Amino acid sequence: MDLSYILNQLGEDRETYRNAVAPPIFQSSIFAHTTVAAMRVGIQDELNNNFYTRGNNPTVEILRKKVAALEGAEDCLMFGSGAAAIAAAVVASVRGGDDVVCVQKPYSWTRTLLRDLLPRFGVKTIFVDGTDSANFEAALSERTRLIVLESPNSMTYEQQDLAAVATLAKARGIRTLCDNSYASPLNQSPIALGIDMVAHSATKYLGGHSDVVAGALCASHAIIREVFKGPYMTFGAMLSPQDAWLLIRGLRTLPIRMQRIAETAAKVVVFLESHPKIEKVYYPHLSTNPQFALTQQQMHGASGLLSIELRVDSVAAVERFCDALQRFLMTVSWGGYESLIFPVACVFPAGAPLHPPGGLPLSVVRLSIGLEDADVLIADLDQALAEL
Repeated sequence: MDLSYILNQLGEDRETYRNAVAPPIFQSSIFAHTTVAAMRVGIQDELNNNFYTRGNNPTVEILRKKVAALEGAEDCLMFGSGAAAIAAAVVASVRGGDDVVCVQKPYSWTRTLLRDLLPRFGVKTIFVDGTDSANFEAALSERTRLIVLESPNSMTYEQQDLAAVATLAKARGIRTLCDNSYASPLNQSPIALGIDMVAHSATKYLGGHSDVVAGALCASHAIIREVFKGPYMTFGAMLSPQDAWLLIRGLRTLPIRMQRIAETAAKVVVFLESHPKIEKVYYPHLSTNPQFALTQQQMHGASGLLSIELRVDSVAAVERFCDALQRFLMTVSWGGYESLIFPVACVFPAGAPLHPPGGLPLSVVRLSIGLEDADVLIADLDQALAEL
């Protein structure tokens, strides 16, 4: 199934909605049935029938088919956020008394779920340095039911050898989950490497326009049905038809956006690497990255998320740099058409030390490269770095 077919045709039965080129938004909470027998079929299998939009909706179903195909998965569920997708995958996979093994620095709300919430229900999580696959094996026990991966992560971009971890897990009957938001389905294919479940914050590259919050979970038919019958329907963290339509629209331009973003990011990285006021650039596709060989092995291309460590001696200098930027918006998230910055210092109180114990230095600033011209972004970075 080729990429253009997935993005432009898959799931779009245009003859059923008057041959409209863009699919309609089925803004209906409920769907009627002409007979009791038909209604009985719908209520017994809401995953595959239009019965109540909390379970399935025609607009959302088009999106599900496209995202599943992009990831090479049998099926997909769409959620109201990436955090909801990950939480549903985890909750469907464990019960009281089980262990989870997770990478050391996952997304903050994944960490909160595993570290703070699940222990209340008797589920223990062991966090390991995922850059060495041996650390996963060392952390496994007879109670381990799930391994949670995030490759690369979204701040310092550590990766895991997905094929090696998948092989290790399958030999022991352990389920695997990988957050693939950084790479997008175009640049990394965890399911092809043996991973069981792949999650996305669809807010990021899949949407691409910073106008929708959403999540996706891709897996086999059997796993998706298990998640659907359990946390998906129970918690009700579904995606609205309007948001599904926005994501379908966003997917149309995914390849060209990712190509432009990668090309611009490469130019920005070259500038930053040579700048005397930059201590370090974090980016998986740098040849100086200790995991560069793994990047080449399991990633098909680059995205636009990178971090820089400024060569400064105070948080005040970091703030001067960030405040001076004019073409980068200062905010959370990433993956849209616009370029963004996220300073680590913003999550610490004013007056915090530059090097807090046990964490990243507050001189680290994350950049998300958008669709602006590279020269414009480089000039903006240059003038802001002059403030240092």
